[in-house]
Amino acid sequence: MARVAFIGLGNMGGGMAANLAKKGHDVRAFDLSAEALDKAKKAGCLPAASAVEAIAGAEAIVTMLPAGRHVEAVYTDSVFDHAEPGAILIDCSTIDVDTARRVAEAAAARGLMAVDAPVSGGIGAANAGTLTFMVGGSVAAFERAEPFLADMGKAVIHAGAGGAGQAAKICNNMLLGAEMIATCEAFVLAGKLGLDLQKFYDIASVSSGQSWSMTSYCPVPGVGPETPADHDYQGGFAAPLMLKDLKLAMEAAASVGANTPMGARAAALYQAFVEGEGAGLDFSGIIKTL
Repeated sequence: MARVAFIGLGNMGGGMAANLAKKGHDVRAFDLSAEALDKAKKAGCLPAASAVEAIAGAEAIVTMLPAGRHVEAVYTDSVFDHAEPGAILIDCSTIDVDTARRVAEAAAARGLMAVDAPVSGGIGAANAGTLTFMVGGSVAAFERAEPFLADMGKAVIHAGAGGAGQAAKICNNMLLGAEMIATCEAFVLAGKLGLDLQKFYDIASVSSGQSWSMTSYCPVPGVGPETPADHDYQGGFAAPLMLKDLKLAMEAAASVGANTPMGARAAALYQAFVEGEGAGLDFSGIIKTL
């Protein structure tokens, strides 16, 4: 097993670091939150007083941070100057493609291997170790990162060169955001037309309208498998995080001249939802606005 530095122990990072510790790795964890550090300690990690302290001697350095500016700052201020020459740098944050590429280029200029490896699956999958990782970086860097990612997830997929992981993530979540809204619309319309919602689910889940939002994450309480809808839309994937990803997708679309009308509409609807009652709810709670 390896010594791993883990920087960023929020809702996602905390569970991911815990799973690395469960797999037998020597995890040196750092976060600005004392509460997060305490949870990491209870999960088998060794709390560090700073990012630099966590990085010392690490064979792998994993970051899970809120935004591109945080990633760039941690890498510039701590990682690049203190990482071991043979360490693999793994950023699992969801950030903009341009920042991911800049970080990858800066790492390469210093002779370091780095990948961007954003995740899909949410808090539940982070805790359970069943995340999907979309990885951008060289083949050699991917091969170095894969064993560590596999200890935190169920699927690790090489998407391409540096930044490709972030591109895959924002495209996937743009699709998910629009898909969830359409799923909510369909259930609301079915109810207004007098259809029993369980019967509609039984039909749509095996018909051409089937989707992950329908069969794995149904936004209607008491229909399909247990989801945040069964807990008054608490837990799961927070609506503000969906909005963040949709905004990243819109920024990326503008940068390459891509026309994404459904993505843009989804972003506008989630913006209104988060500004209203949705700030503390799961993203499927947008059905409340329909």
